[in-house]
Amino acid sequence: MAKNSLRPEILDAATPAAAALAVERAAALINSGELVAMPTETVYGLAADATDDRAVARIYEAKGRPSFNPLIVHVADLKMARRYVDFSPLAEKIAAEFWPGPLTLVLPRKGDAGLSLLASAGLETLAVRAPASPLAQALIRISGKPLAAPSANRSGSISPTRADHVRDSLGDRVGLILDGGPSAVGVESTIVKVDGDRAILLRPGGVAREAIERVTGRRLETPERLGVEAPGMLESHYAPKARLKLNVAKPGADEAYIAFGKHDGAPARVVYNLSDRGDLVEAAANLFAHLHAADRMASALGLYAIAVAPVPNEGLGEAINDRLKRAAAPRGNDGKTGRQDSA
Repeated sequence: MAKNSLRPEILDAATPAAAALAVERAAALINSGELVAMPTETVYGLAADATDDRAVARIYEAKGRPSFNPLIVHVADLKMARRYVDFSPLAEKIAAEFWPGPLTLVLPRKGDAGLSLLASAGLETLAVRAPASPLAQALIRISGKPLAAPSANRSGSISPTRADHVRDSLGDRVGLILDGGPSAVGVESTIVKVDGDRAILLRPGGVAREAIERVTGRRLETPERLGVEAPGMLESHYAPKARLKLNVAKPGADEAYIAFGKHDGAPARVVYNLSDRGDLVEAAANLFAHLHAADRMASALGLYAIAVAPVPNEGLGEAINDRLKRAAAPRGNDGKTGRQDSA
């Protein structure tokens, strides 16, 4: 039997009592060096003790993730983050406004941080985030550990926004899945590198560029050089198995269609709508779930491709279009959509 066909235990955390028991079990696994899938408001994360070299190495092994691709370390709050990275006044201002929430800061790593060097993939910076998810917060606090946690899926495949997405992608590579229901934001965190008084957008995500610029009073810069300074920067990323076609106003009859706004999808065989109201927040929350569903149907029905409607490149639309562009990037020599990594 293929390893990822096995079924890990999924613990329902829908009620306070169930959540308390589930988090206690998950924390015990974290403290024994095991991997746990935890829900966050962005996507589900594959969590391990960020201070344990072997546990962090198991993340890379379980995902099949390139070792040069750094991880995000999840902390409870700003106070905890200060143990591991140095904050400039600008970084403090951004964190105070957007934490807990879907924003990651890339900051200078402290030499005595006590974290696995694998988490930062040899870089002198570290990506840190305080998640808003109550279950993620509880797991950090009860385990007493900072948690290295990229997306809980095989490297390069569609990011998971539900517990069953994790199960289907990772199988028994994860010891336990905490089921917190669908992810509310649905796309990964925005990543901003702060270098003194400079703020550089490395990855658009769950906090819109415009919101950050309002707080900082300055435009976010773009990276000066190409390279992997944070998760989500690989050209090929977030890929379904099926071919992915972007900015399609009228799909073909042999395609699955992901619409945006009022659209009947005809003549596509299968239609999913990110938001029939044209709401970008709703569209972001639905993006990966619809990609998962469309990919399954494309496989089941033998469809040629998944076609995606144009999405406005504003607000969270910037993050949606970033994910779609990377998902459609060429992979290998077959010209099909890309598969490198997601986080």
